[in-house]
Amino acid sequence: MKWLNISTNHGKFETVPDLKGKSIEVAEIELKENKLVMEIQDSSNYNPDYPKFSVIEQDPAAGAKVKESRKIYLTLNPSGYRKVRVPNLKGKTFRQAKPTLEALGFKIGTLTYVDYLGKDEVVKLTHKGSEIQKDEALSKTATIDLVLGNGNRPE
Repeated sequence: MKWLNISTNHGKFETVPDLKGKSIEVAEIELKENKLVMEIQDSSNYNPDYPKFSVIEQDPAAGAKVKESRKIYLTLNPSGYRKVRVPNLKGKTFRQAKPTLEALGFKIGTLTYVDYLGKDEVVKLTHKGSEIQKDEALSKTATIDLVLGNGNRPE
């Protein structure tokens, strides 16, 4: 029985440090100091409240009492929002295009009207002054400007 207590470190625990918001390098140092092992899980969805590549979740939670050499699972903040393919909305009405873009996480920017027979019909989509090409992917929260028809015949 005495051998069992010694070999399992019975009654000896390490406290899990709070790693949220810390860089992976700092997290690794703190875990080693507490005789714990770091295990990185996949990145989560980007969270702008935390620095890039920092810890946004951990399991077990901070303050938990665990055995020495226990794996602490960390979820990291990716480098930015994931890219989303912009759908082809040319020829759709603004009323159709707006909810489609917003459902994908995009923001609607400036609306510009040009001579085009279809009133409020999407003529083209732009991002930072450049026309968005077919199957182009943009950051999830990108602002997309729309060029719409004003209902007038082009001259």
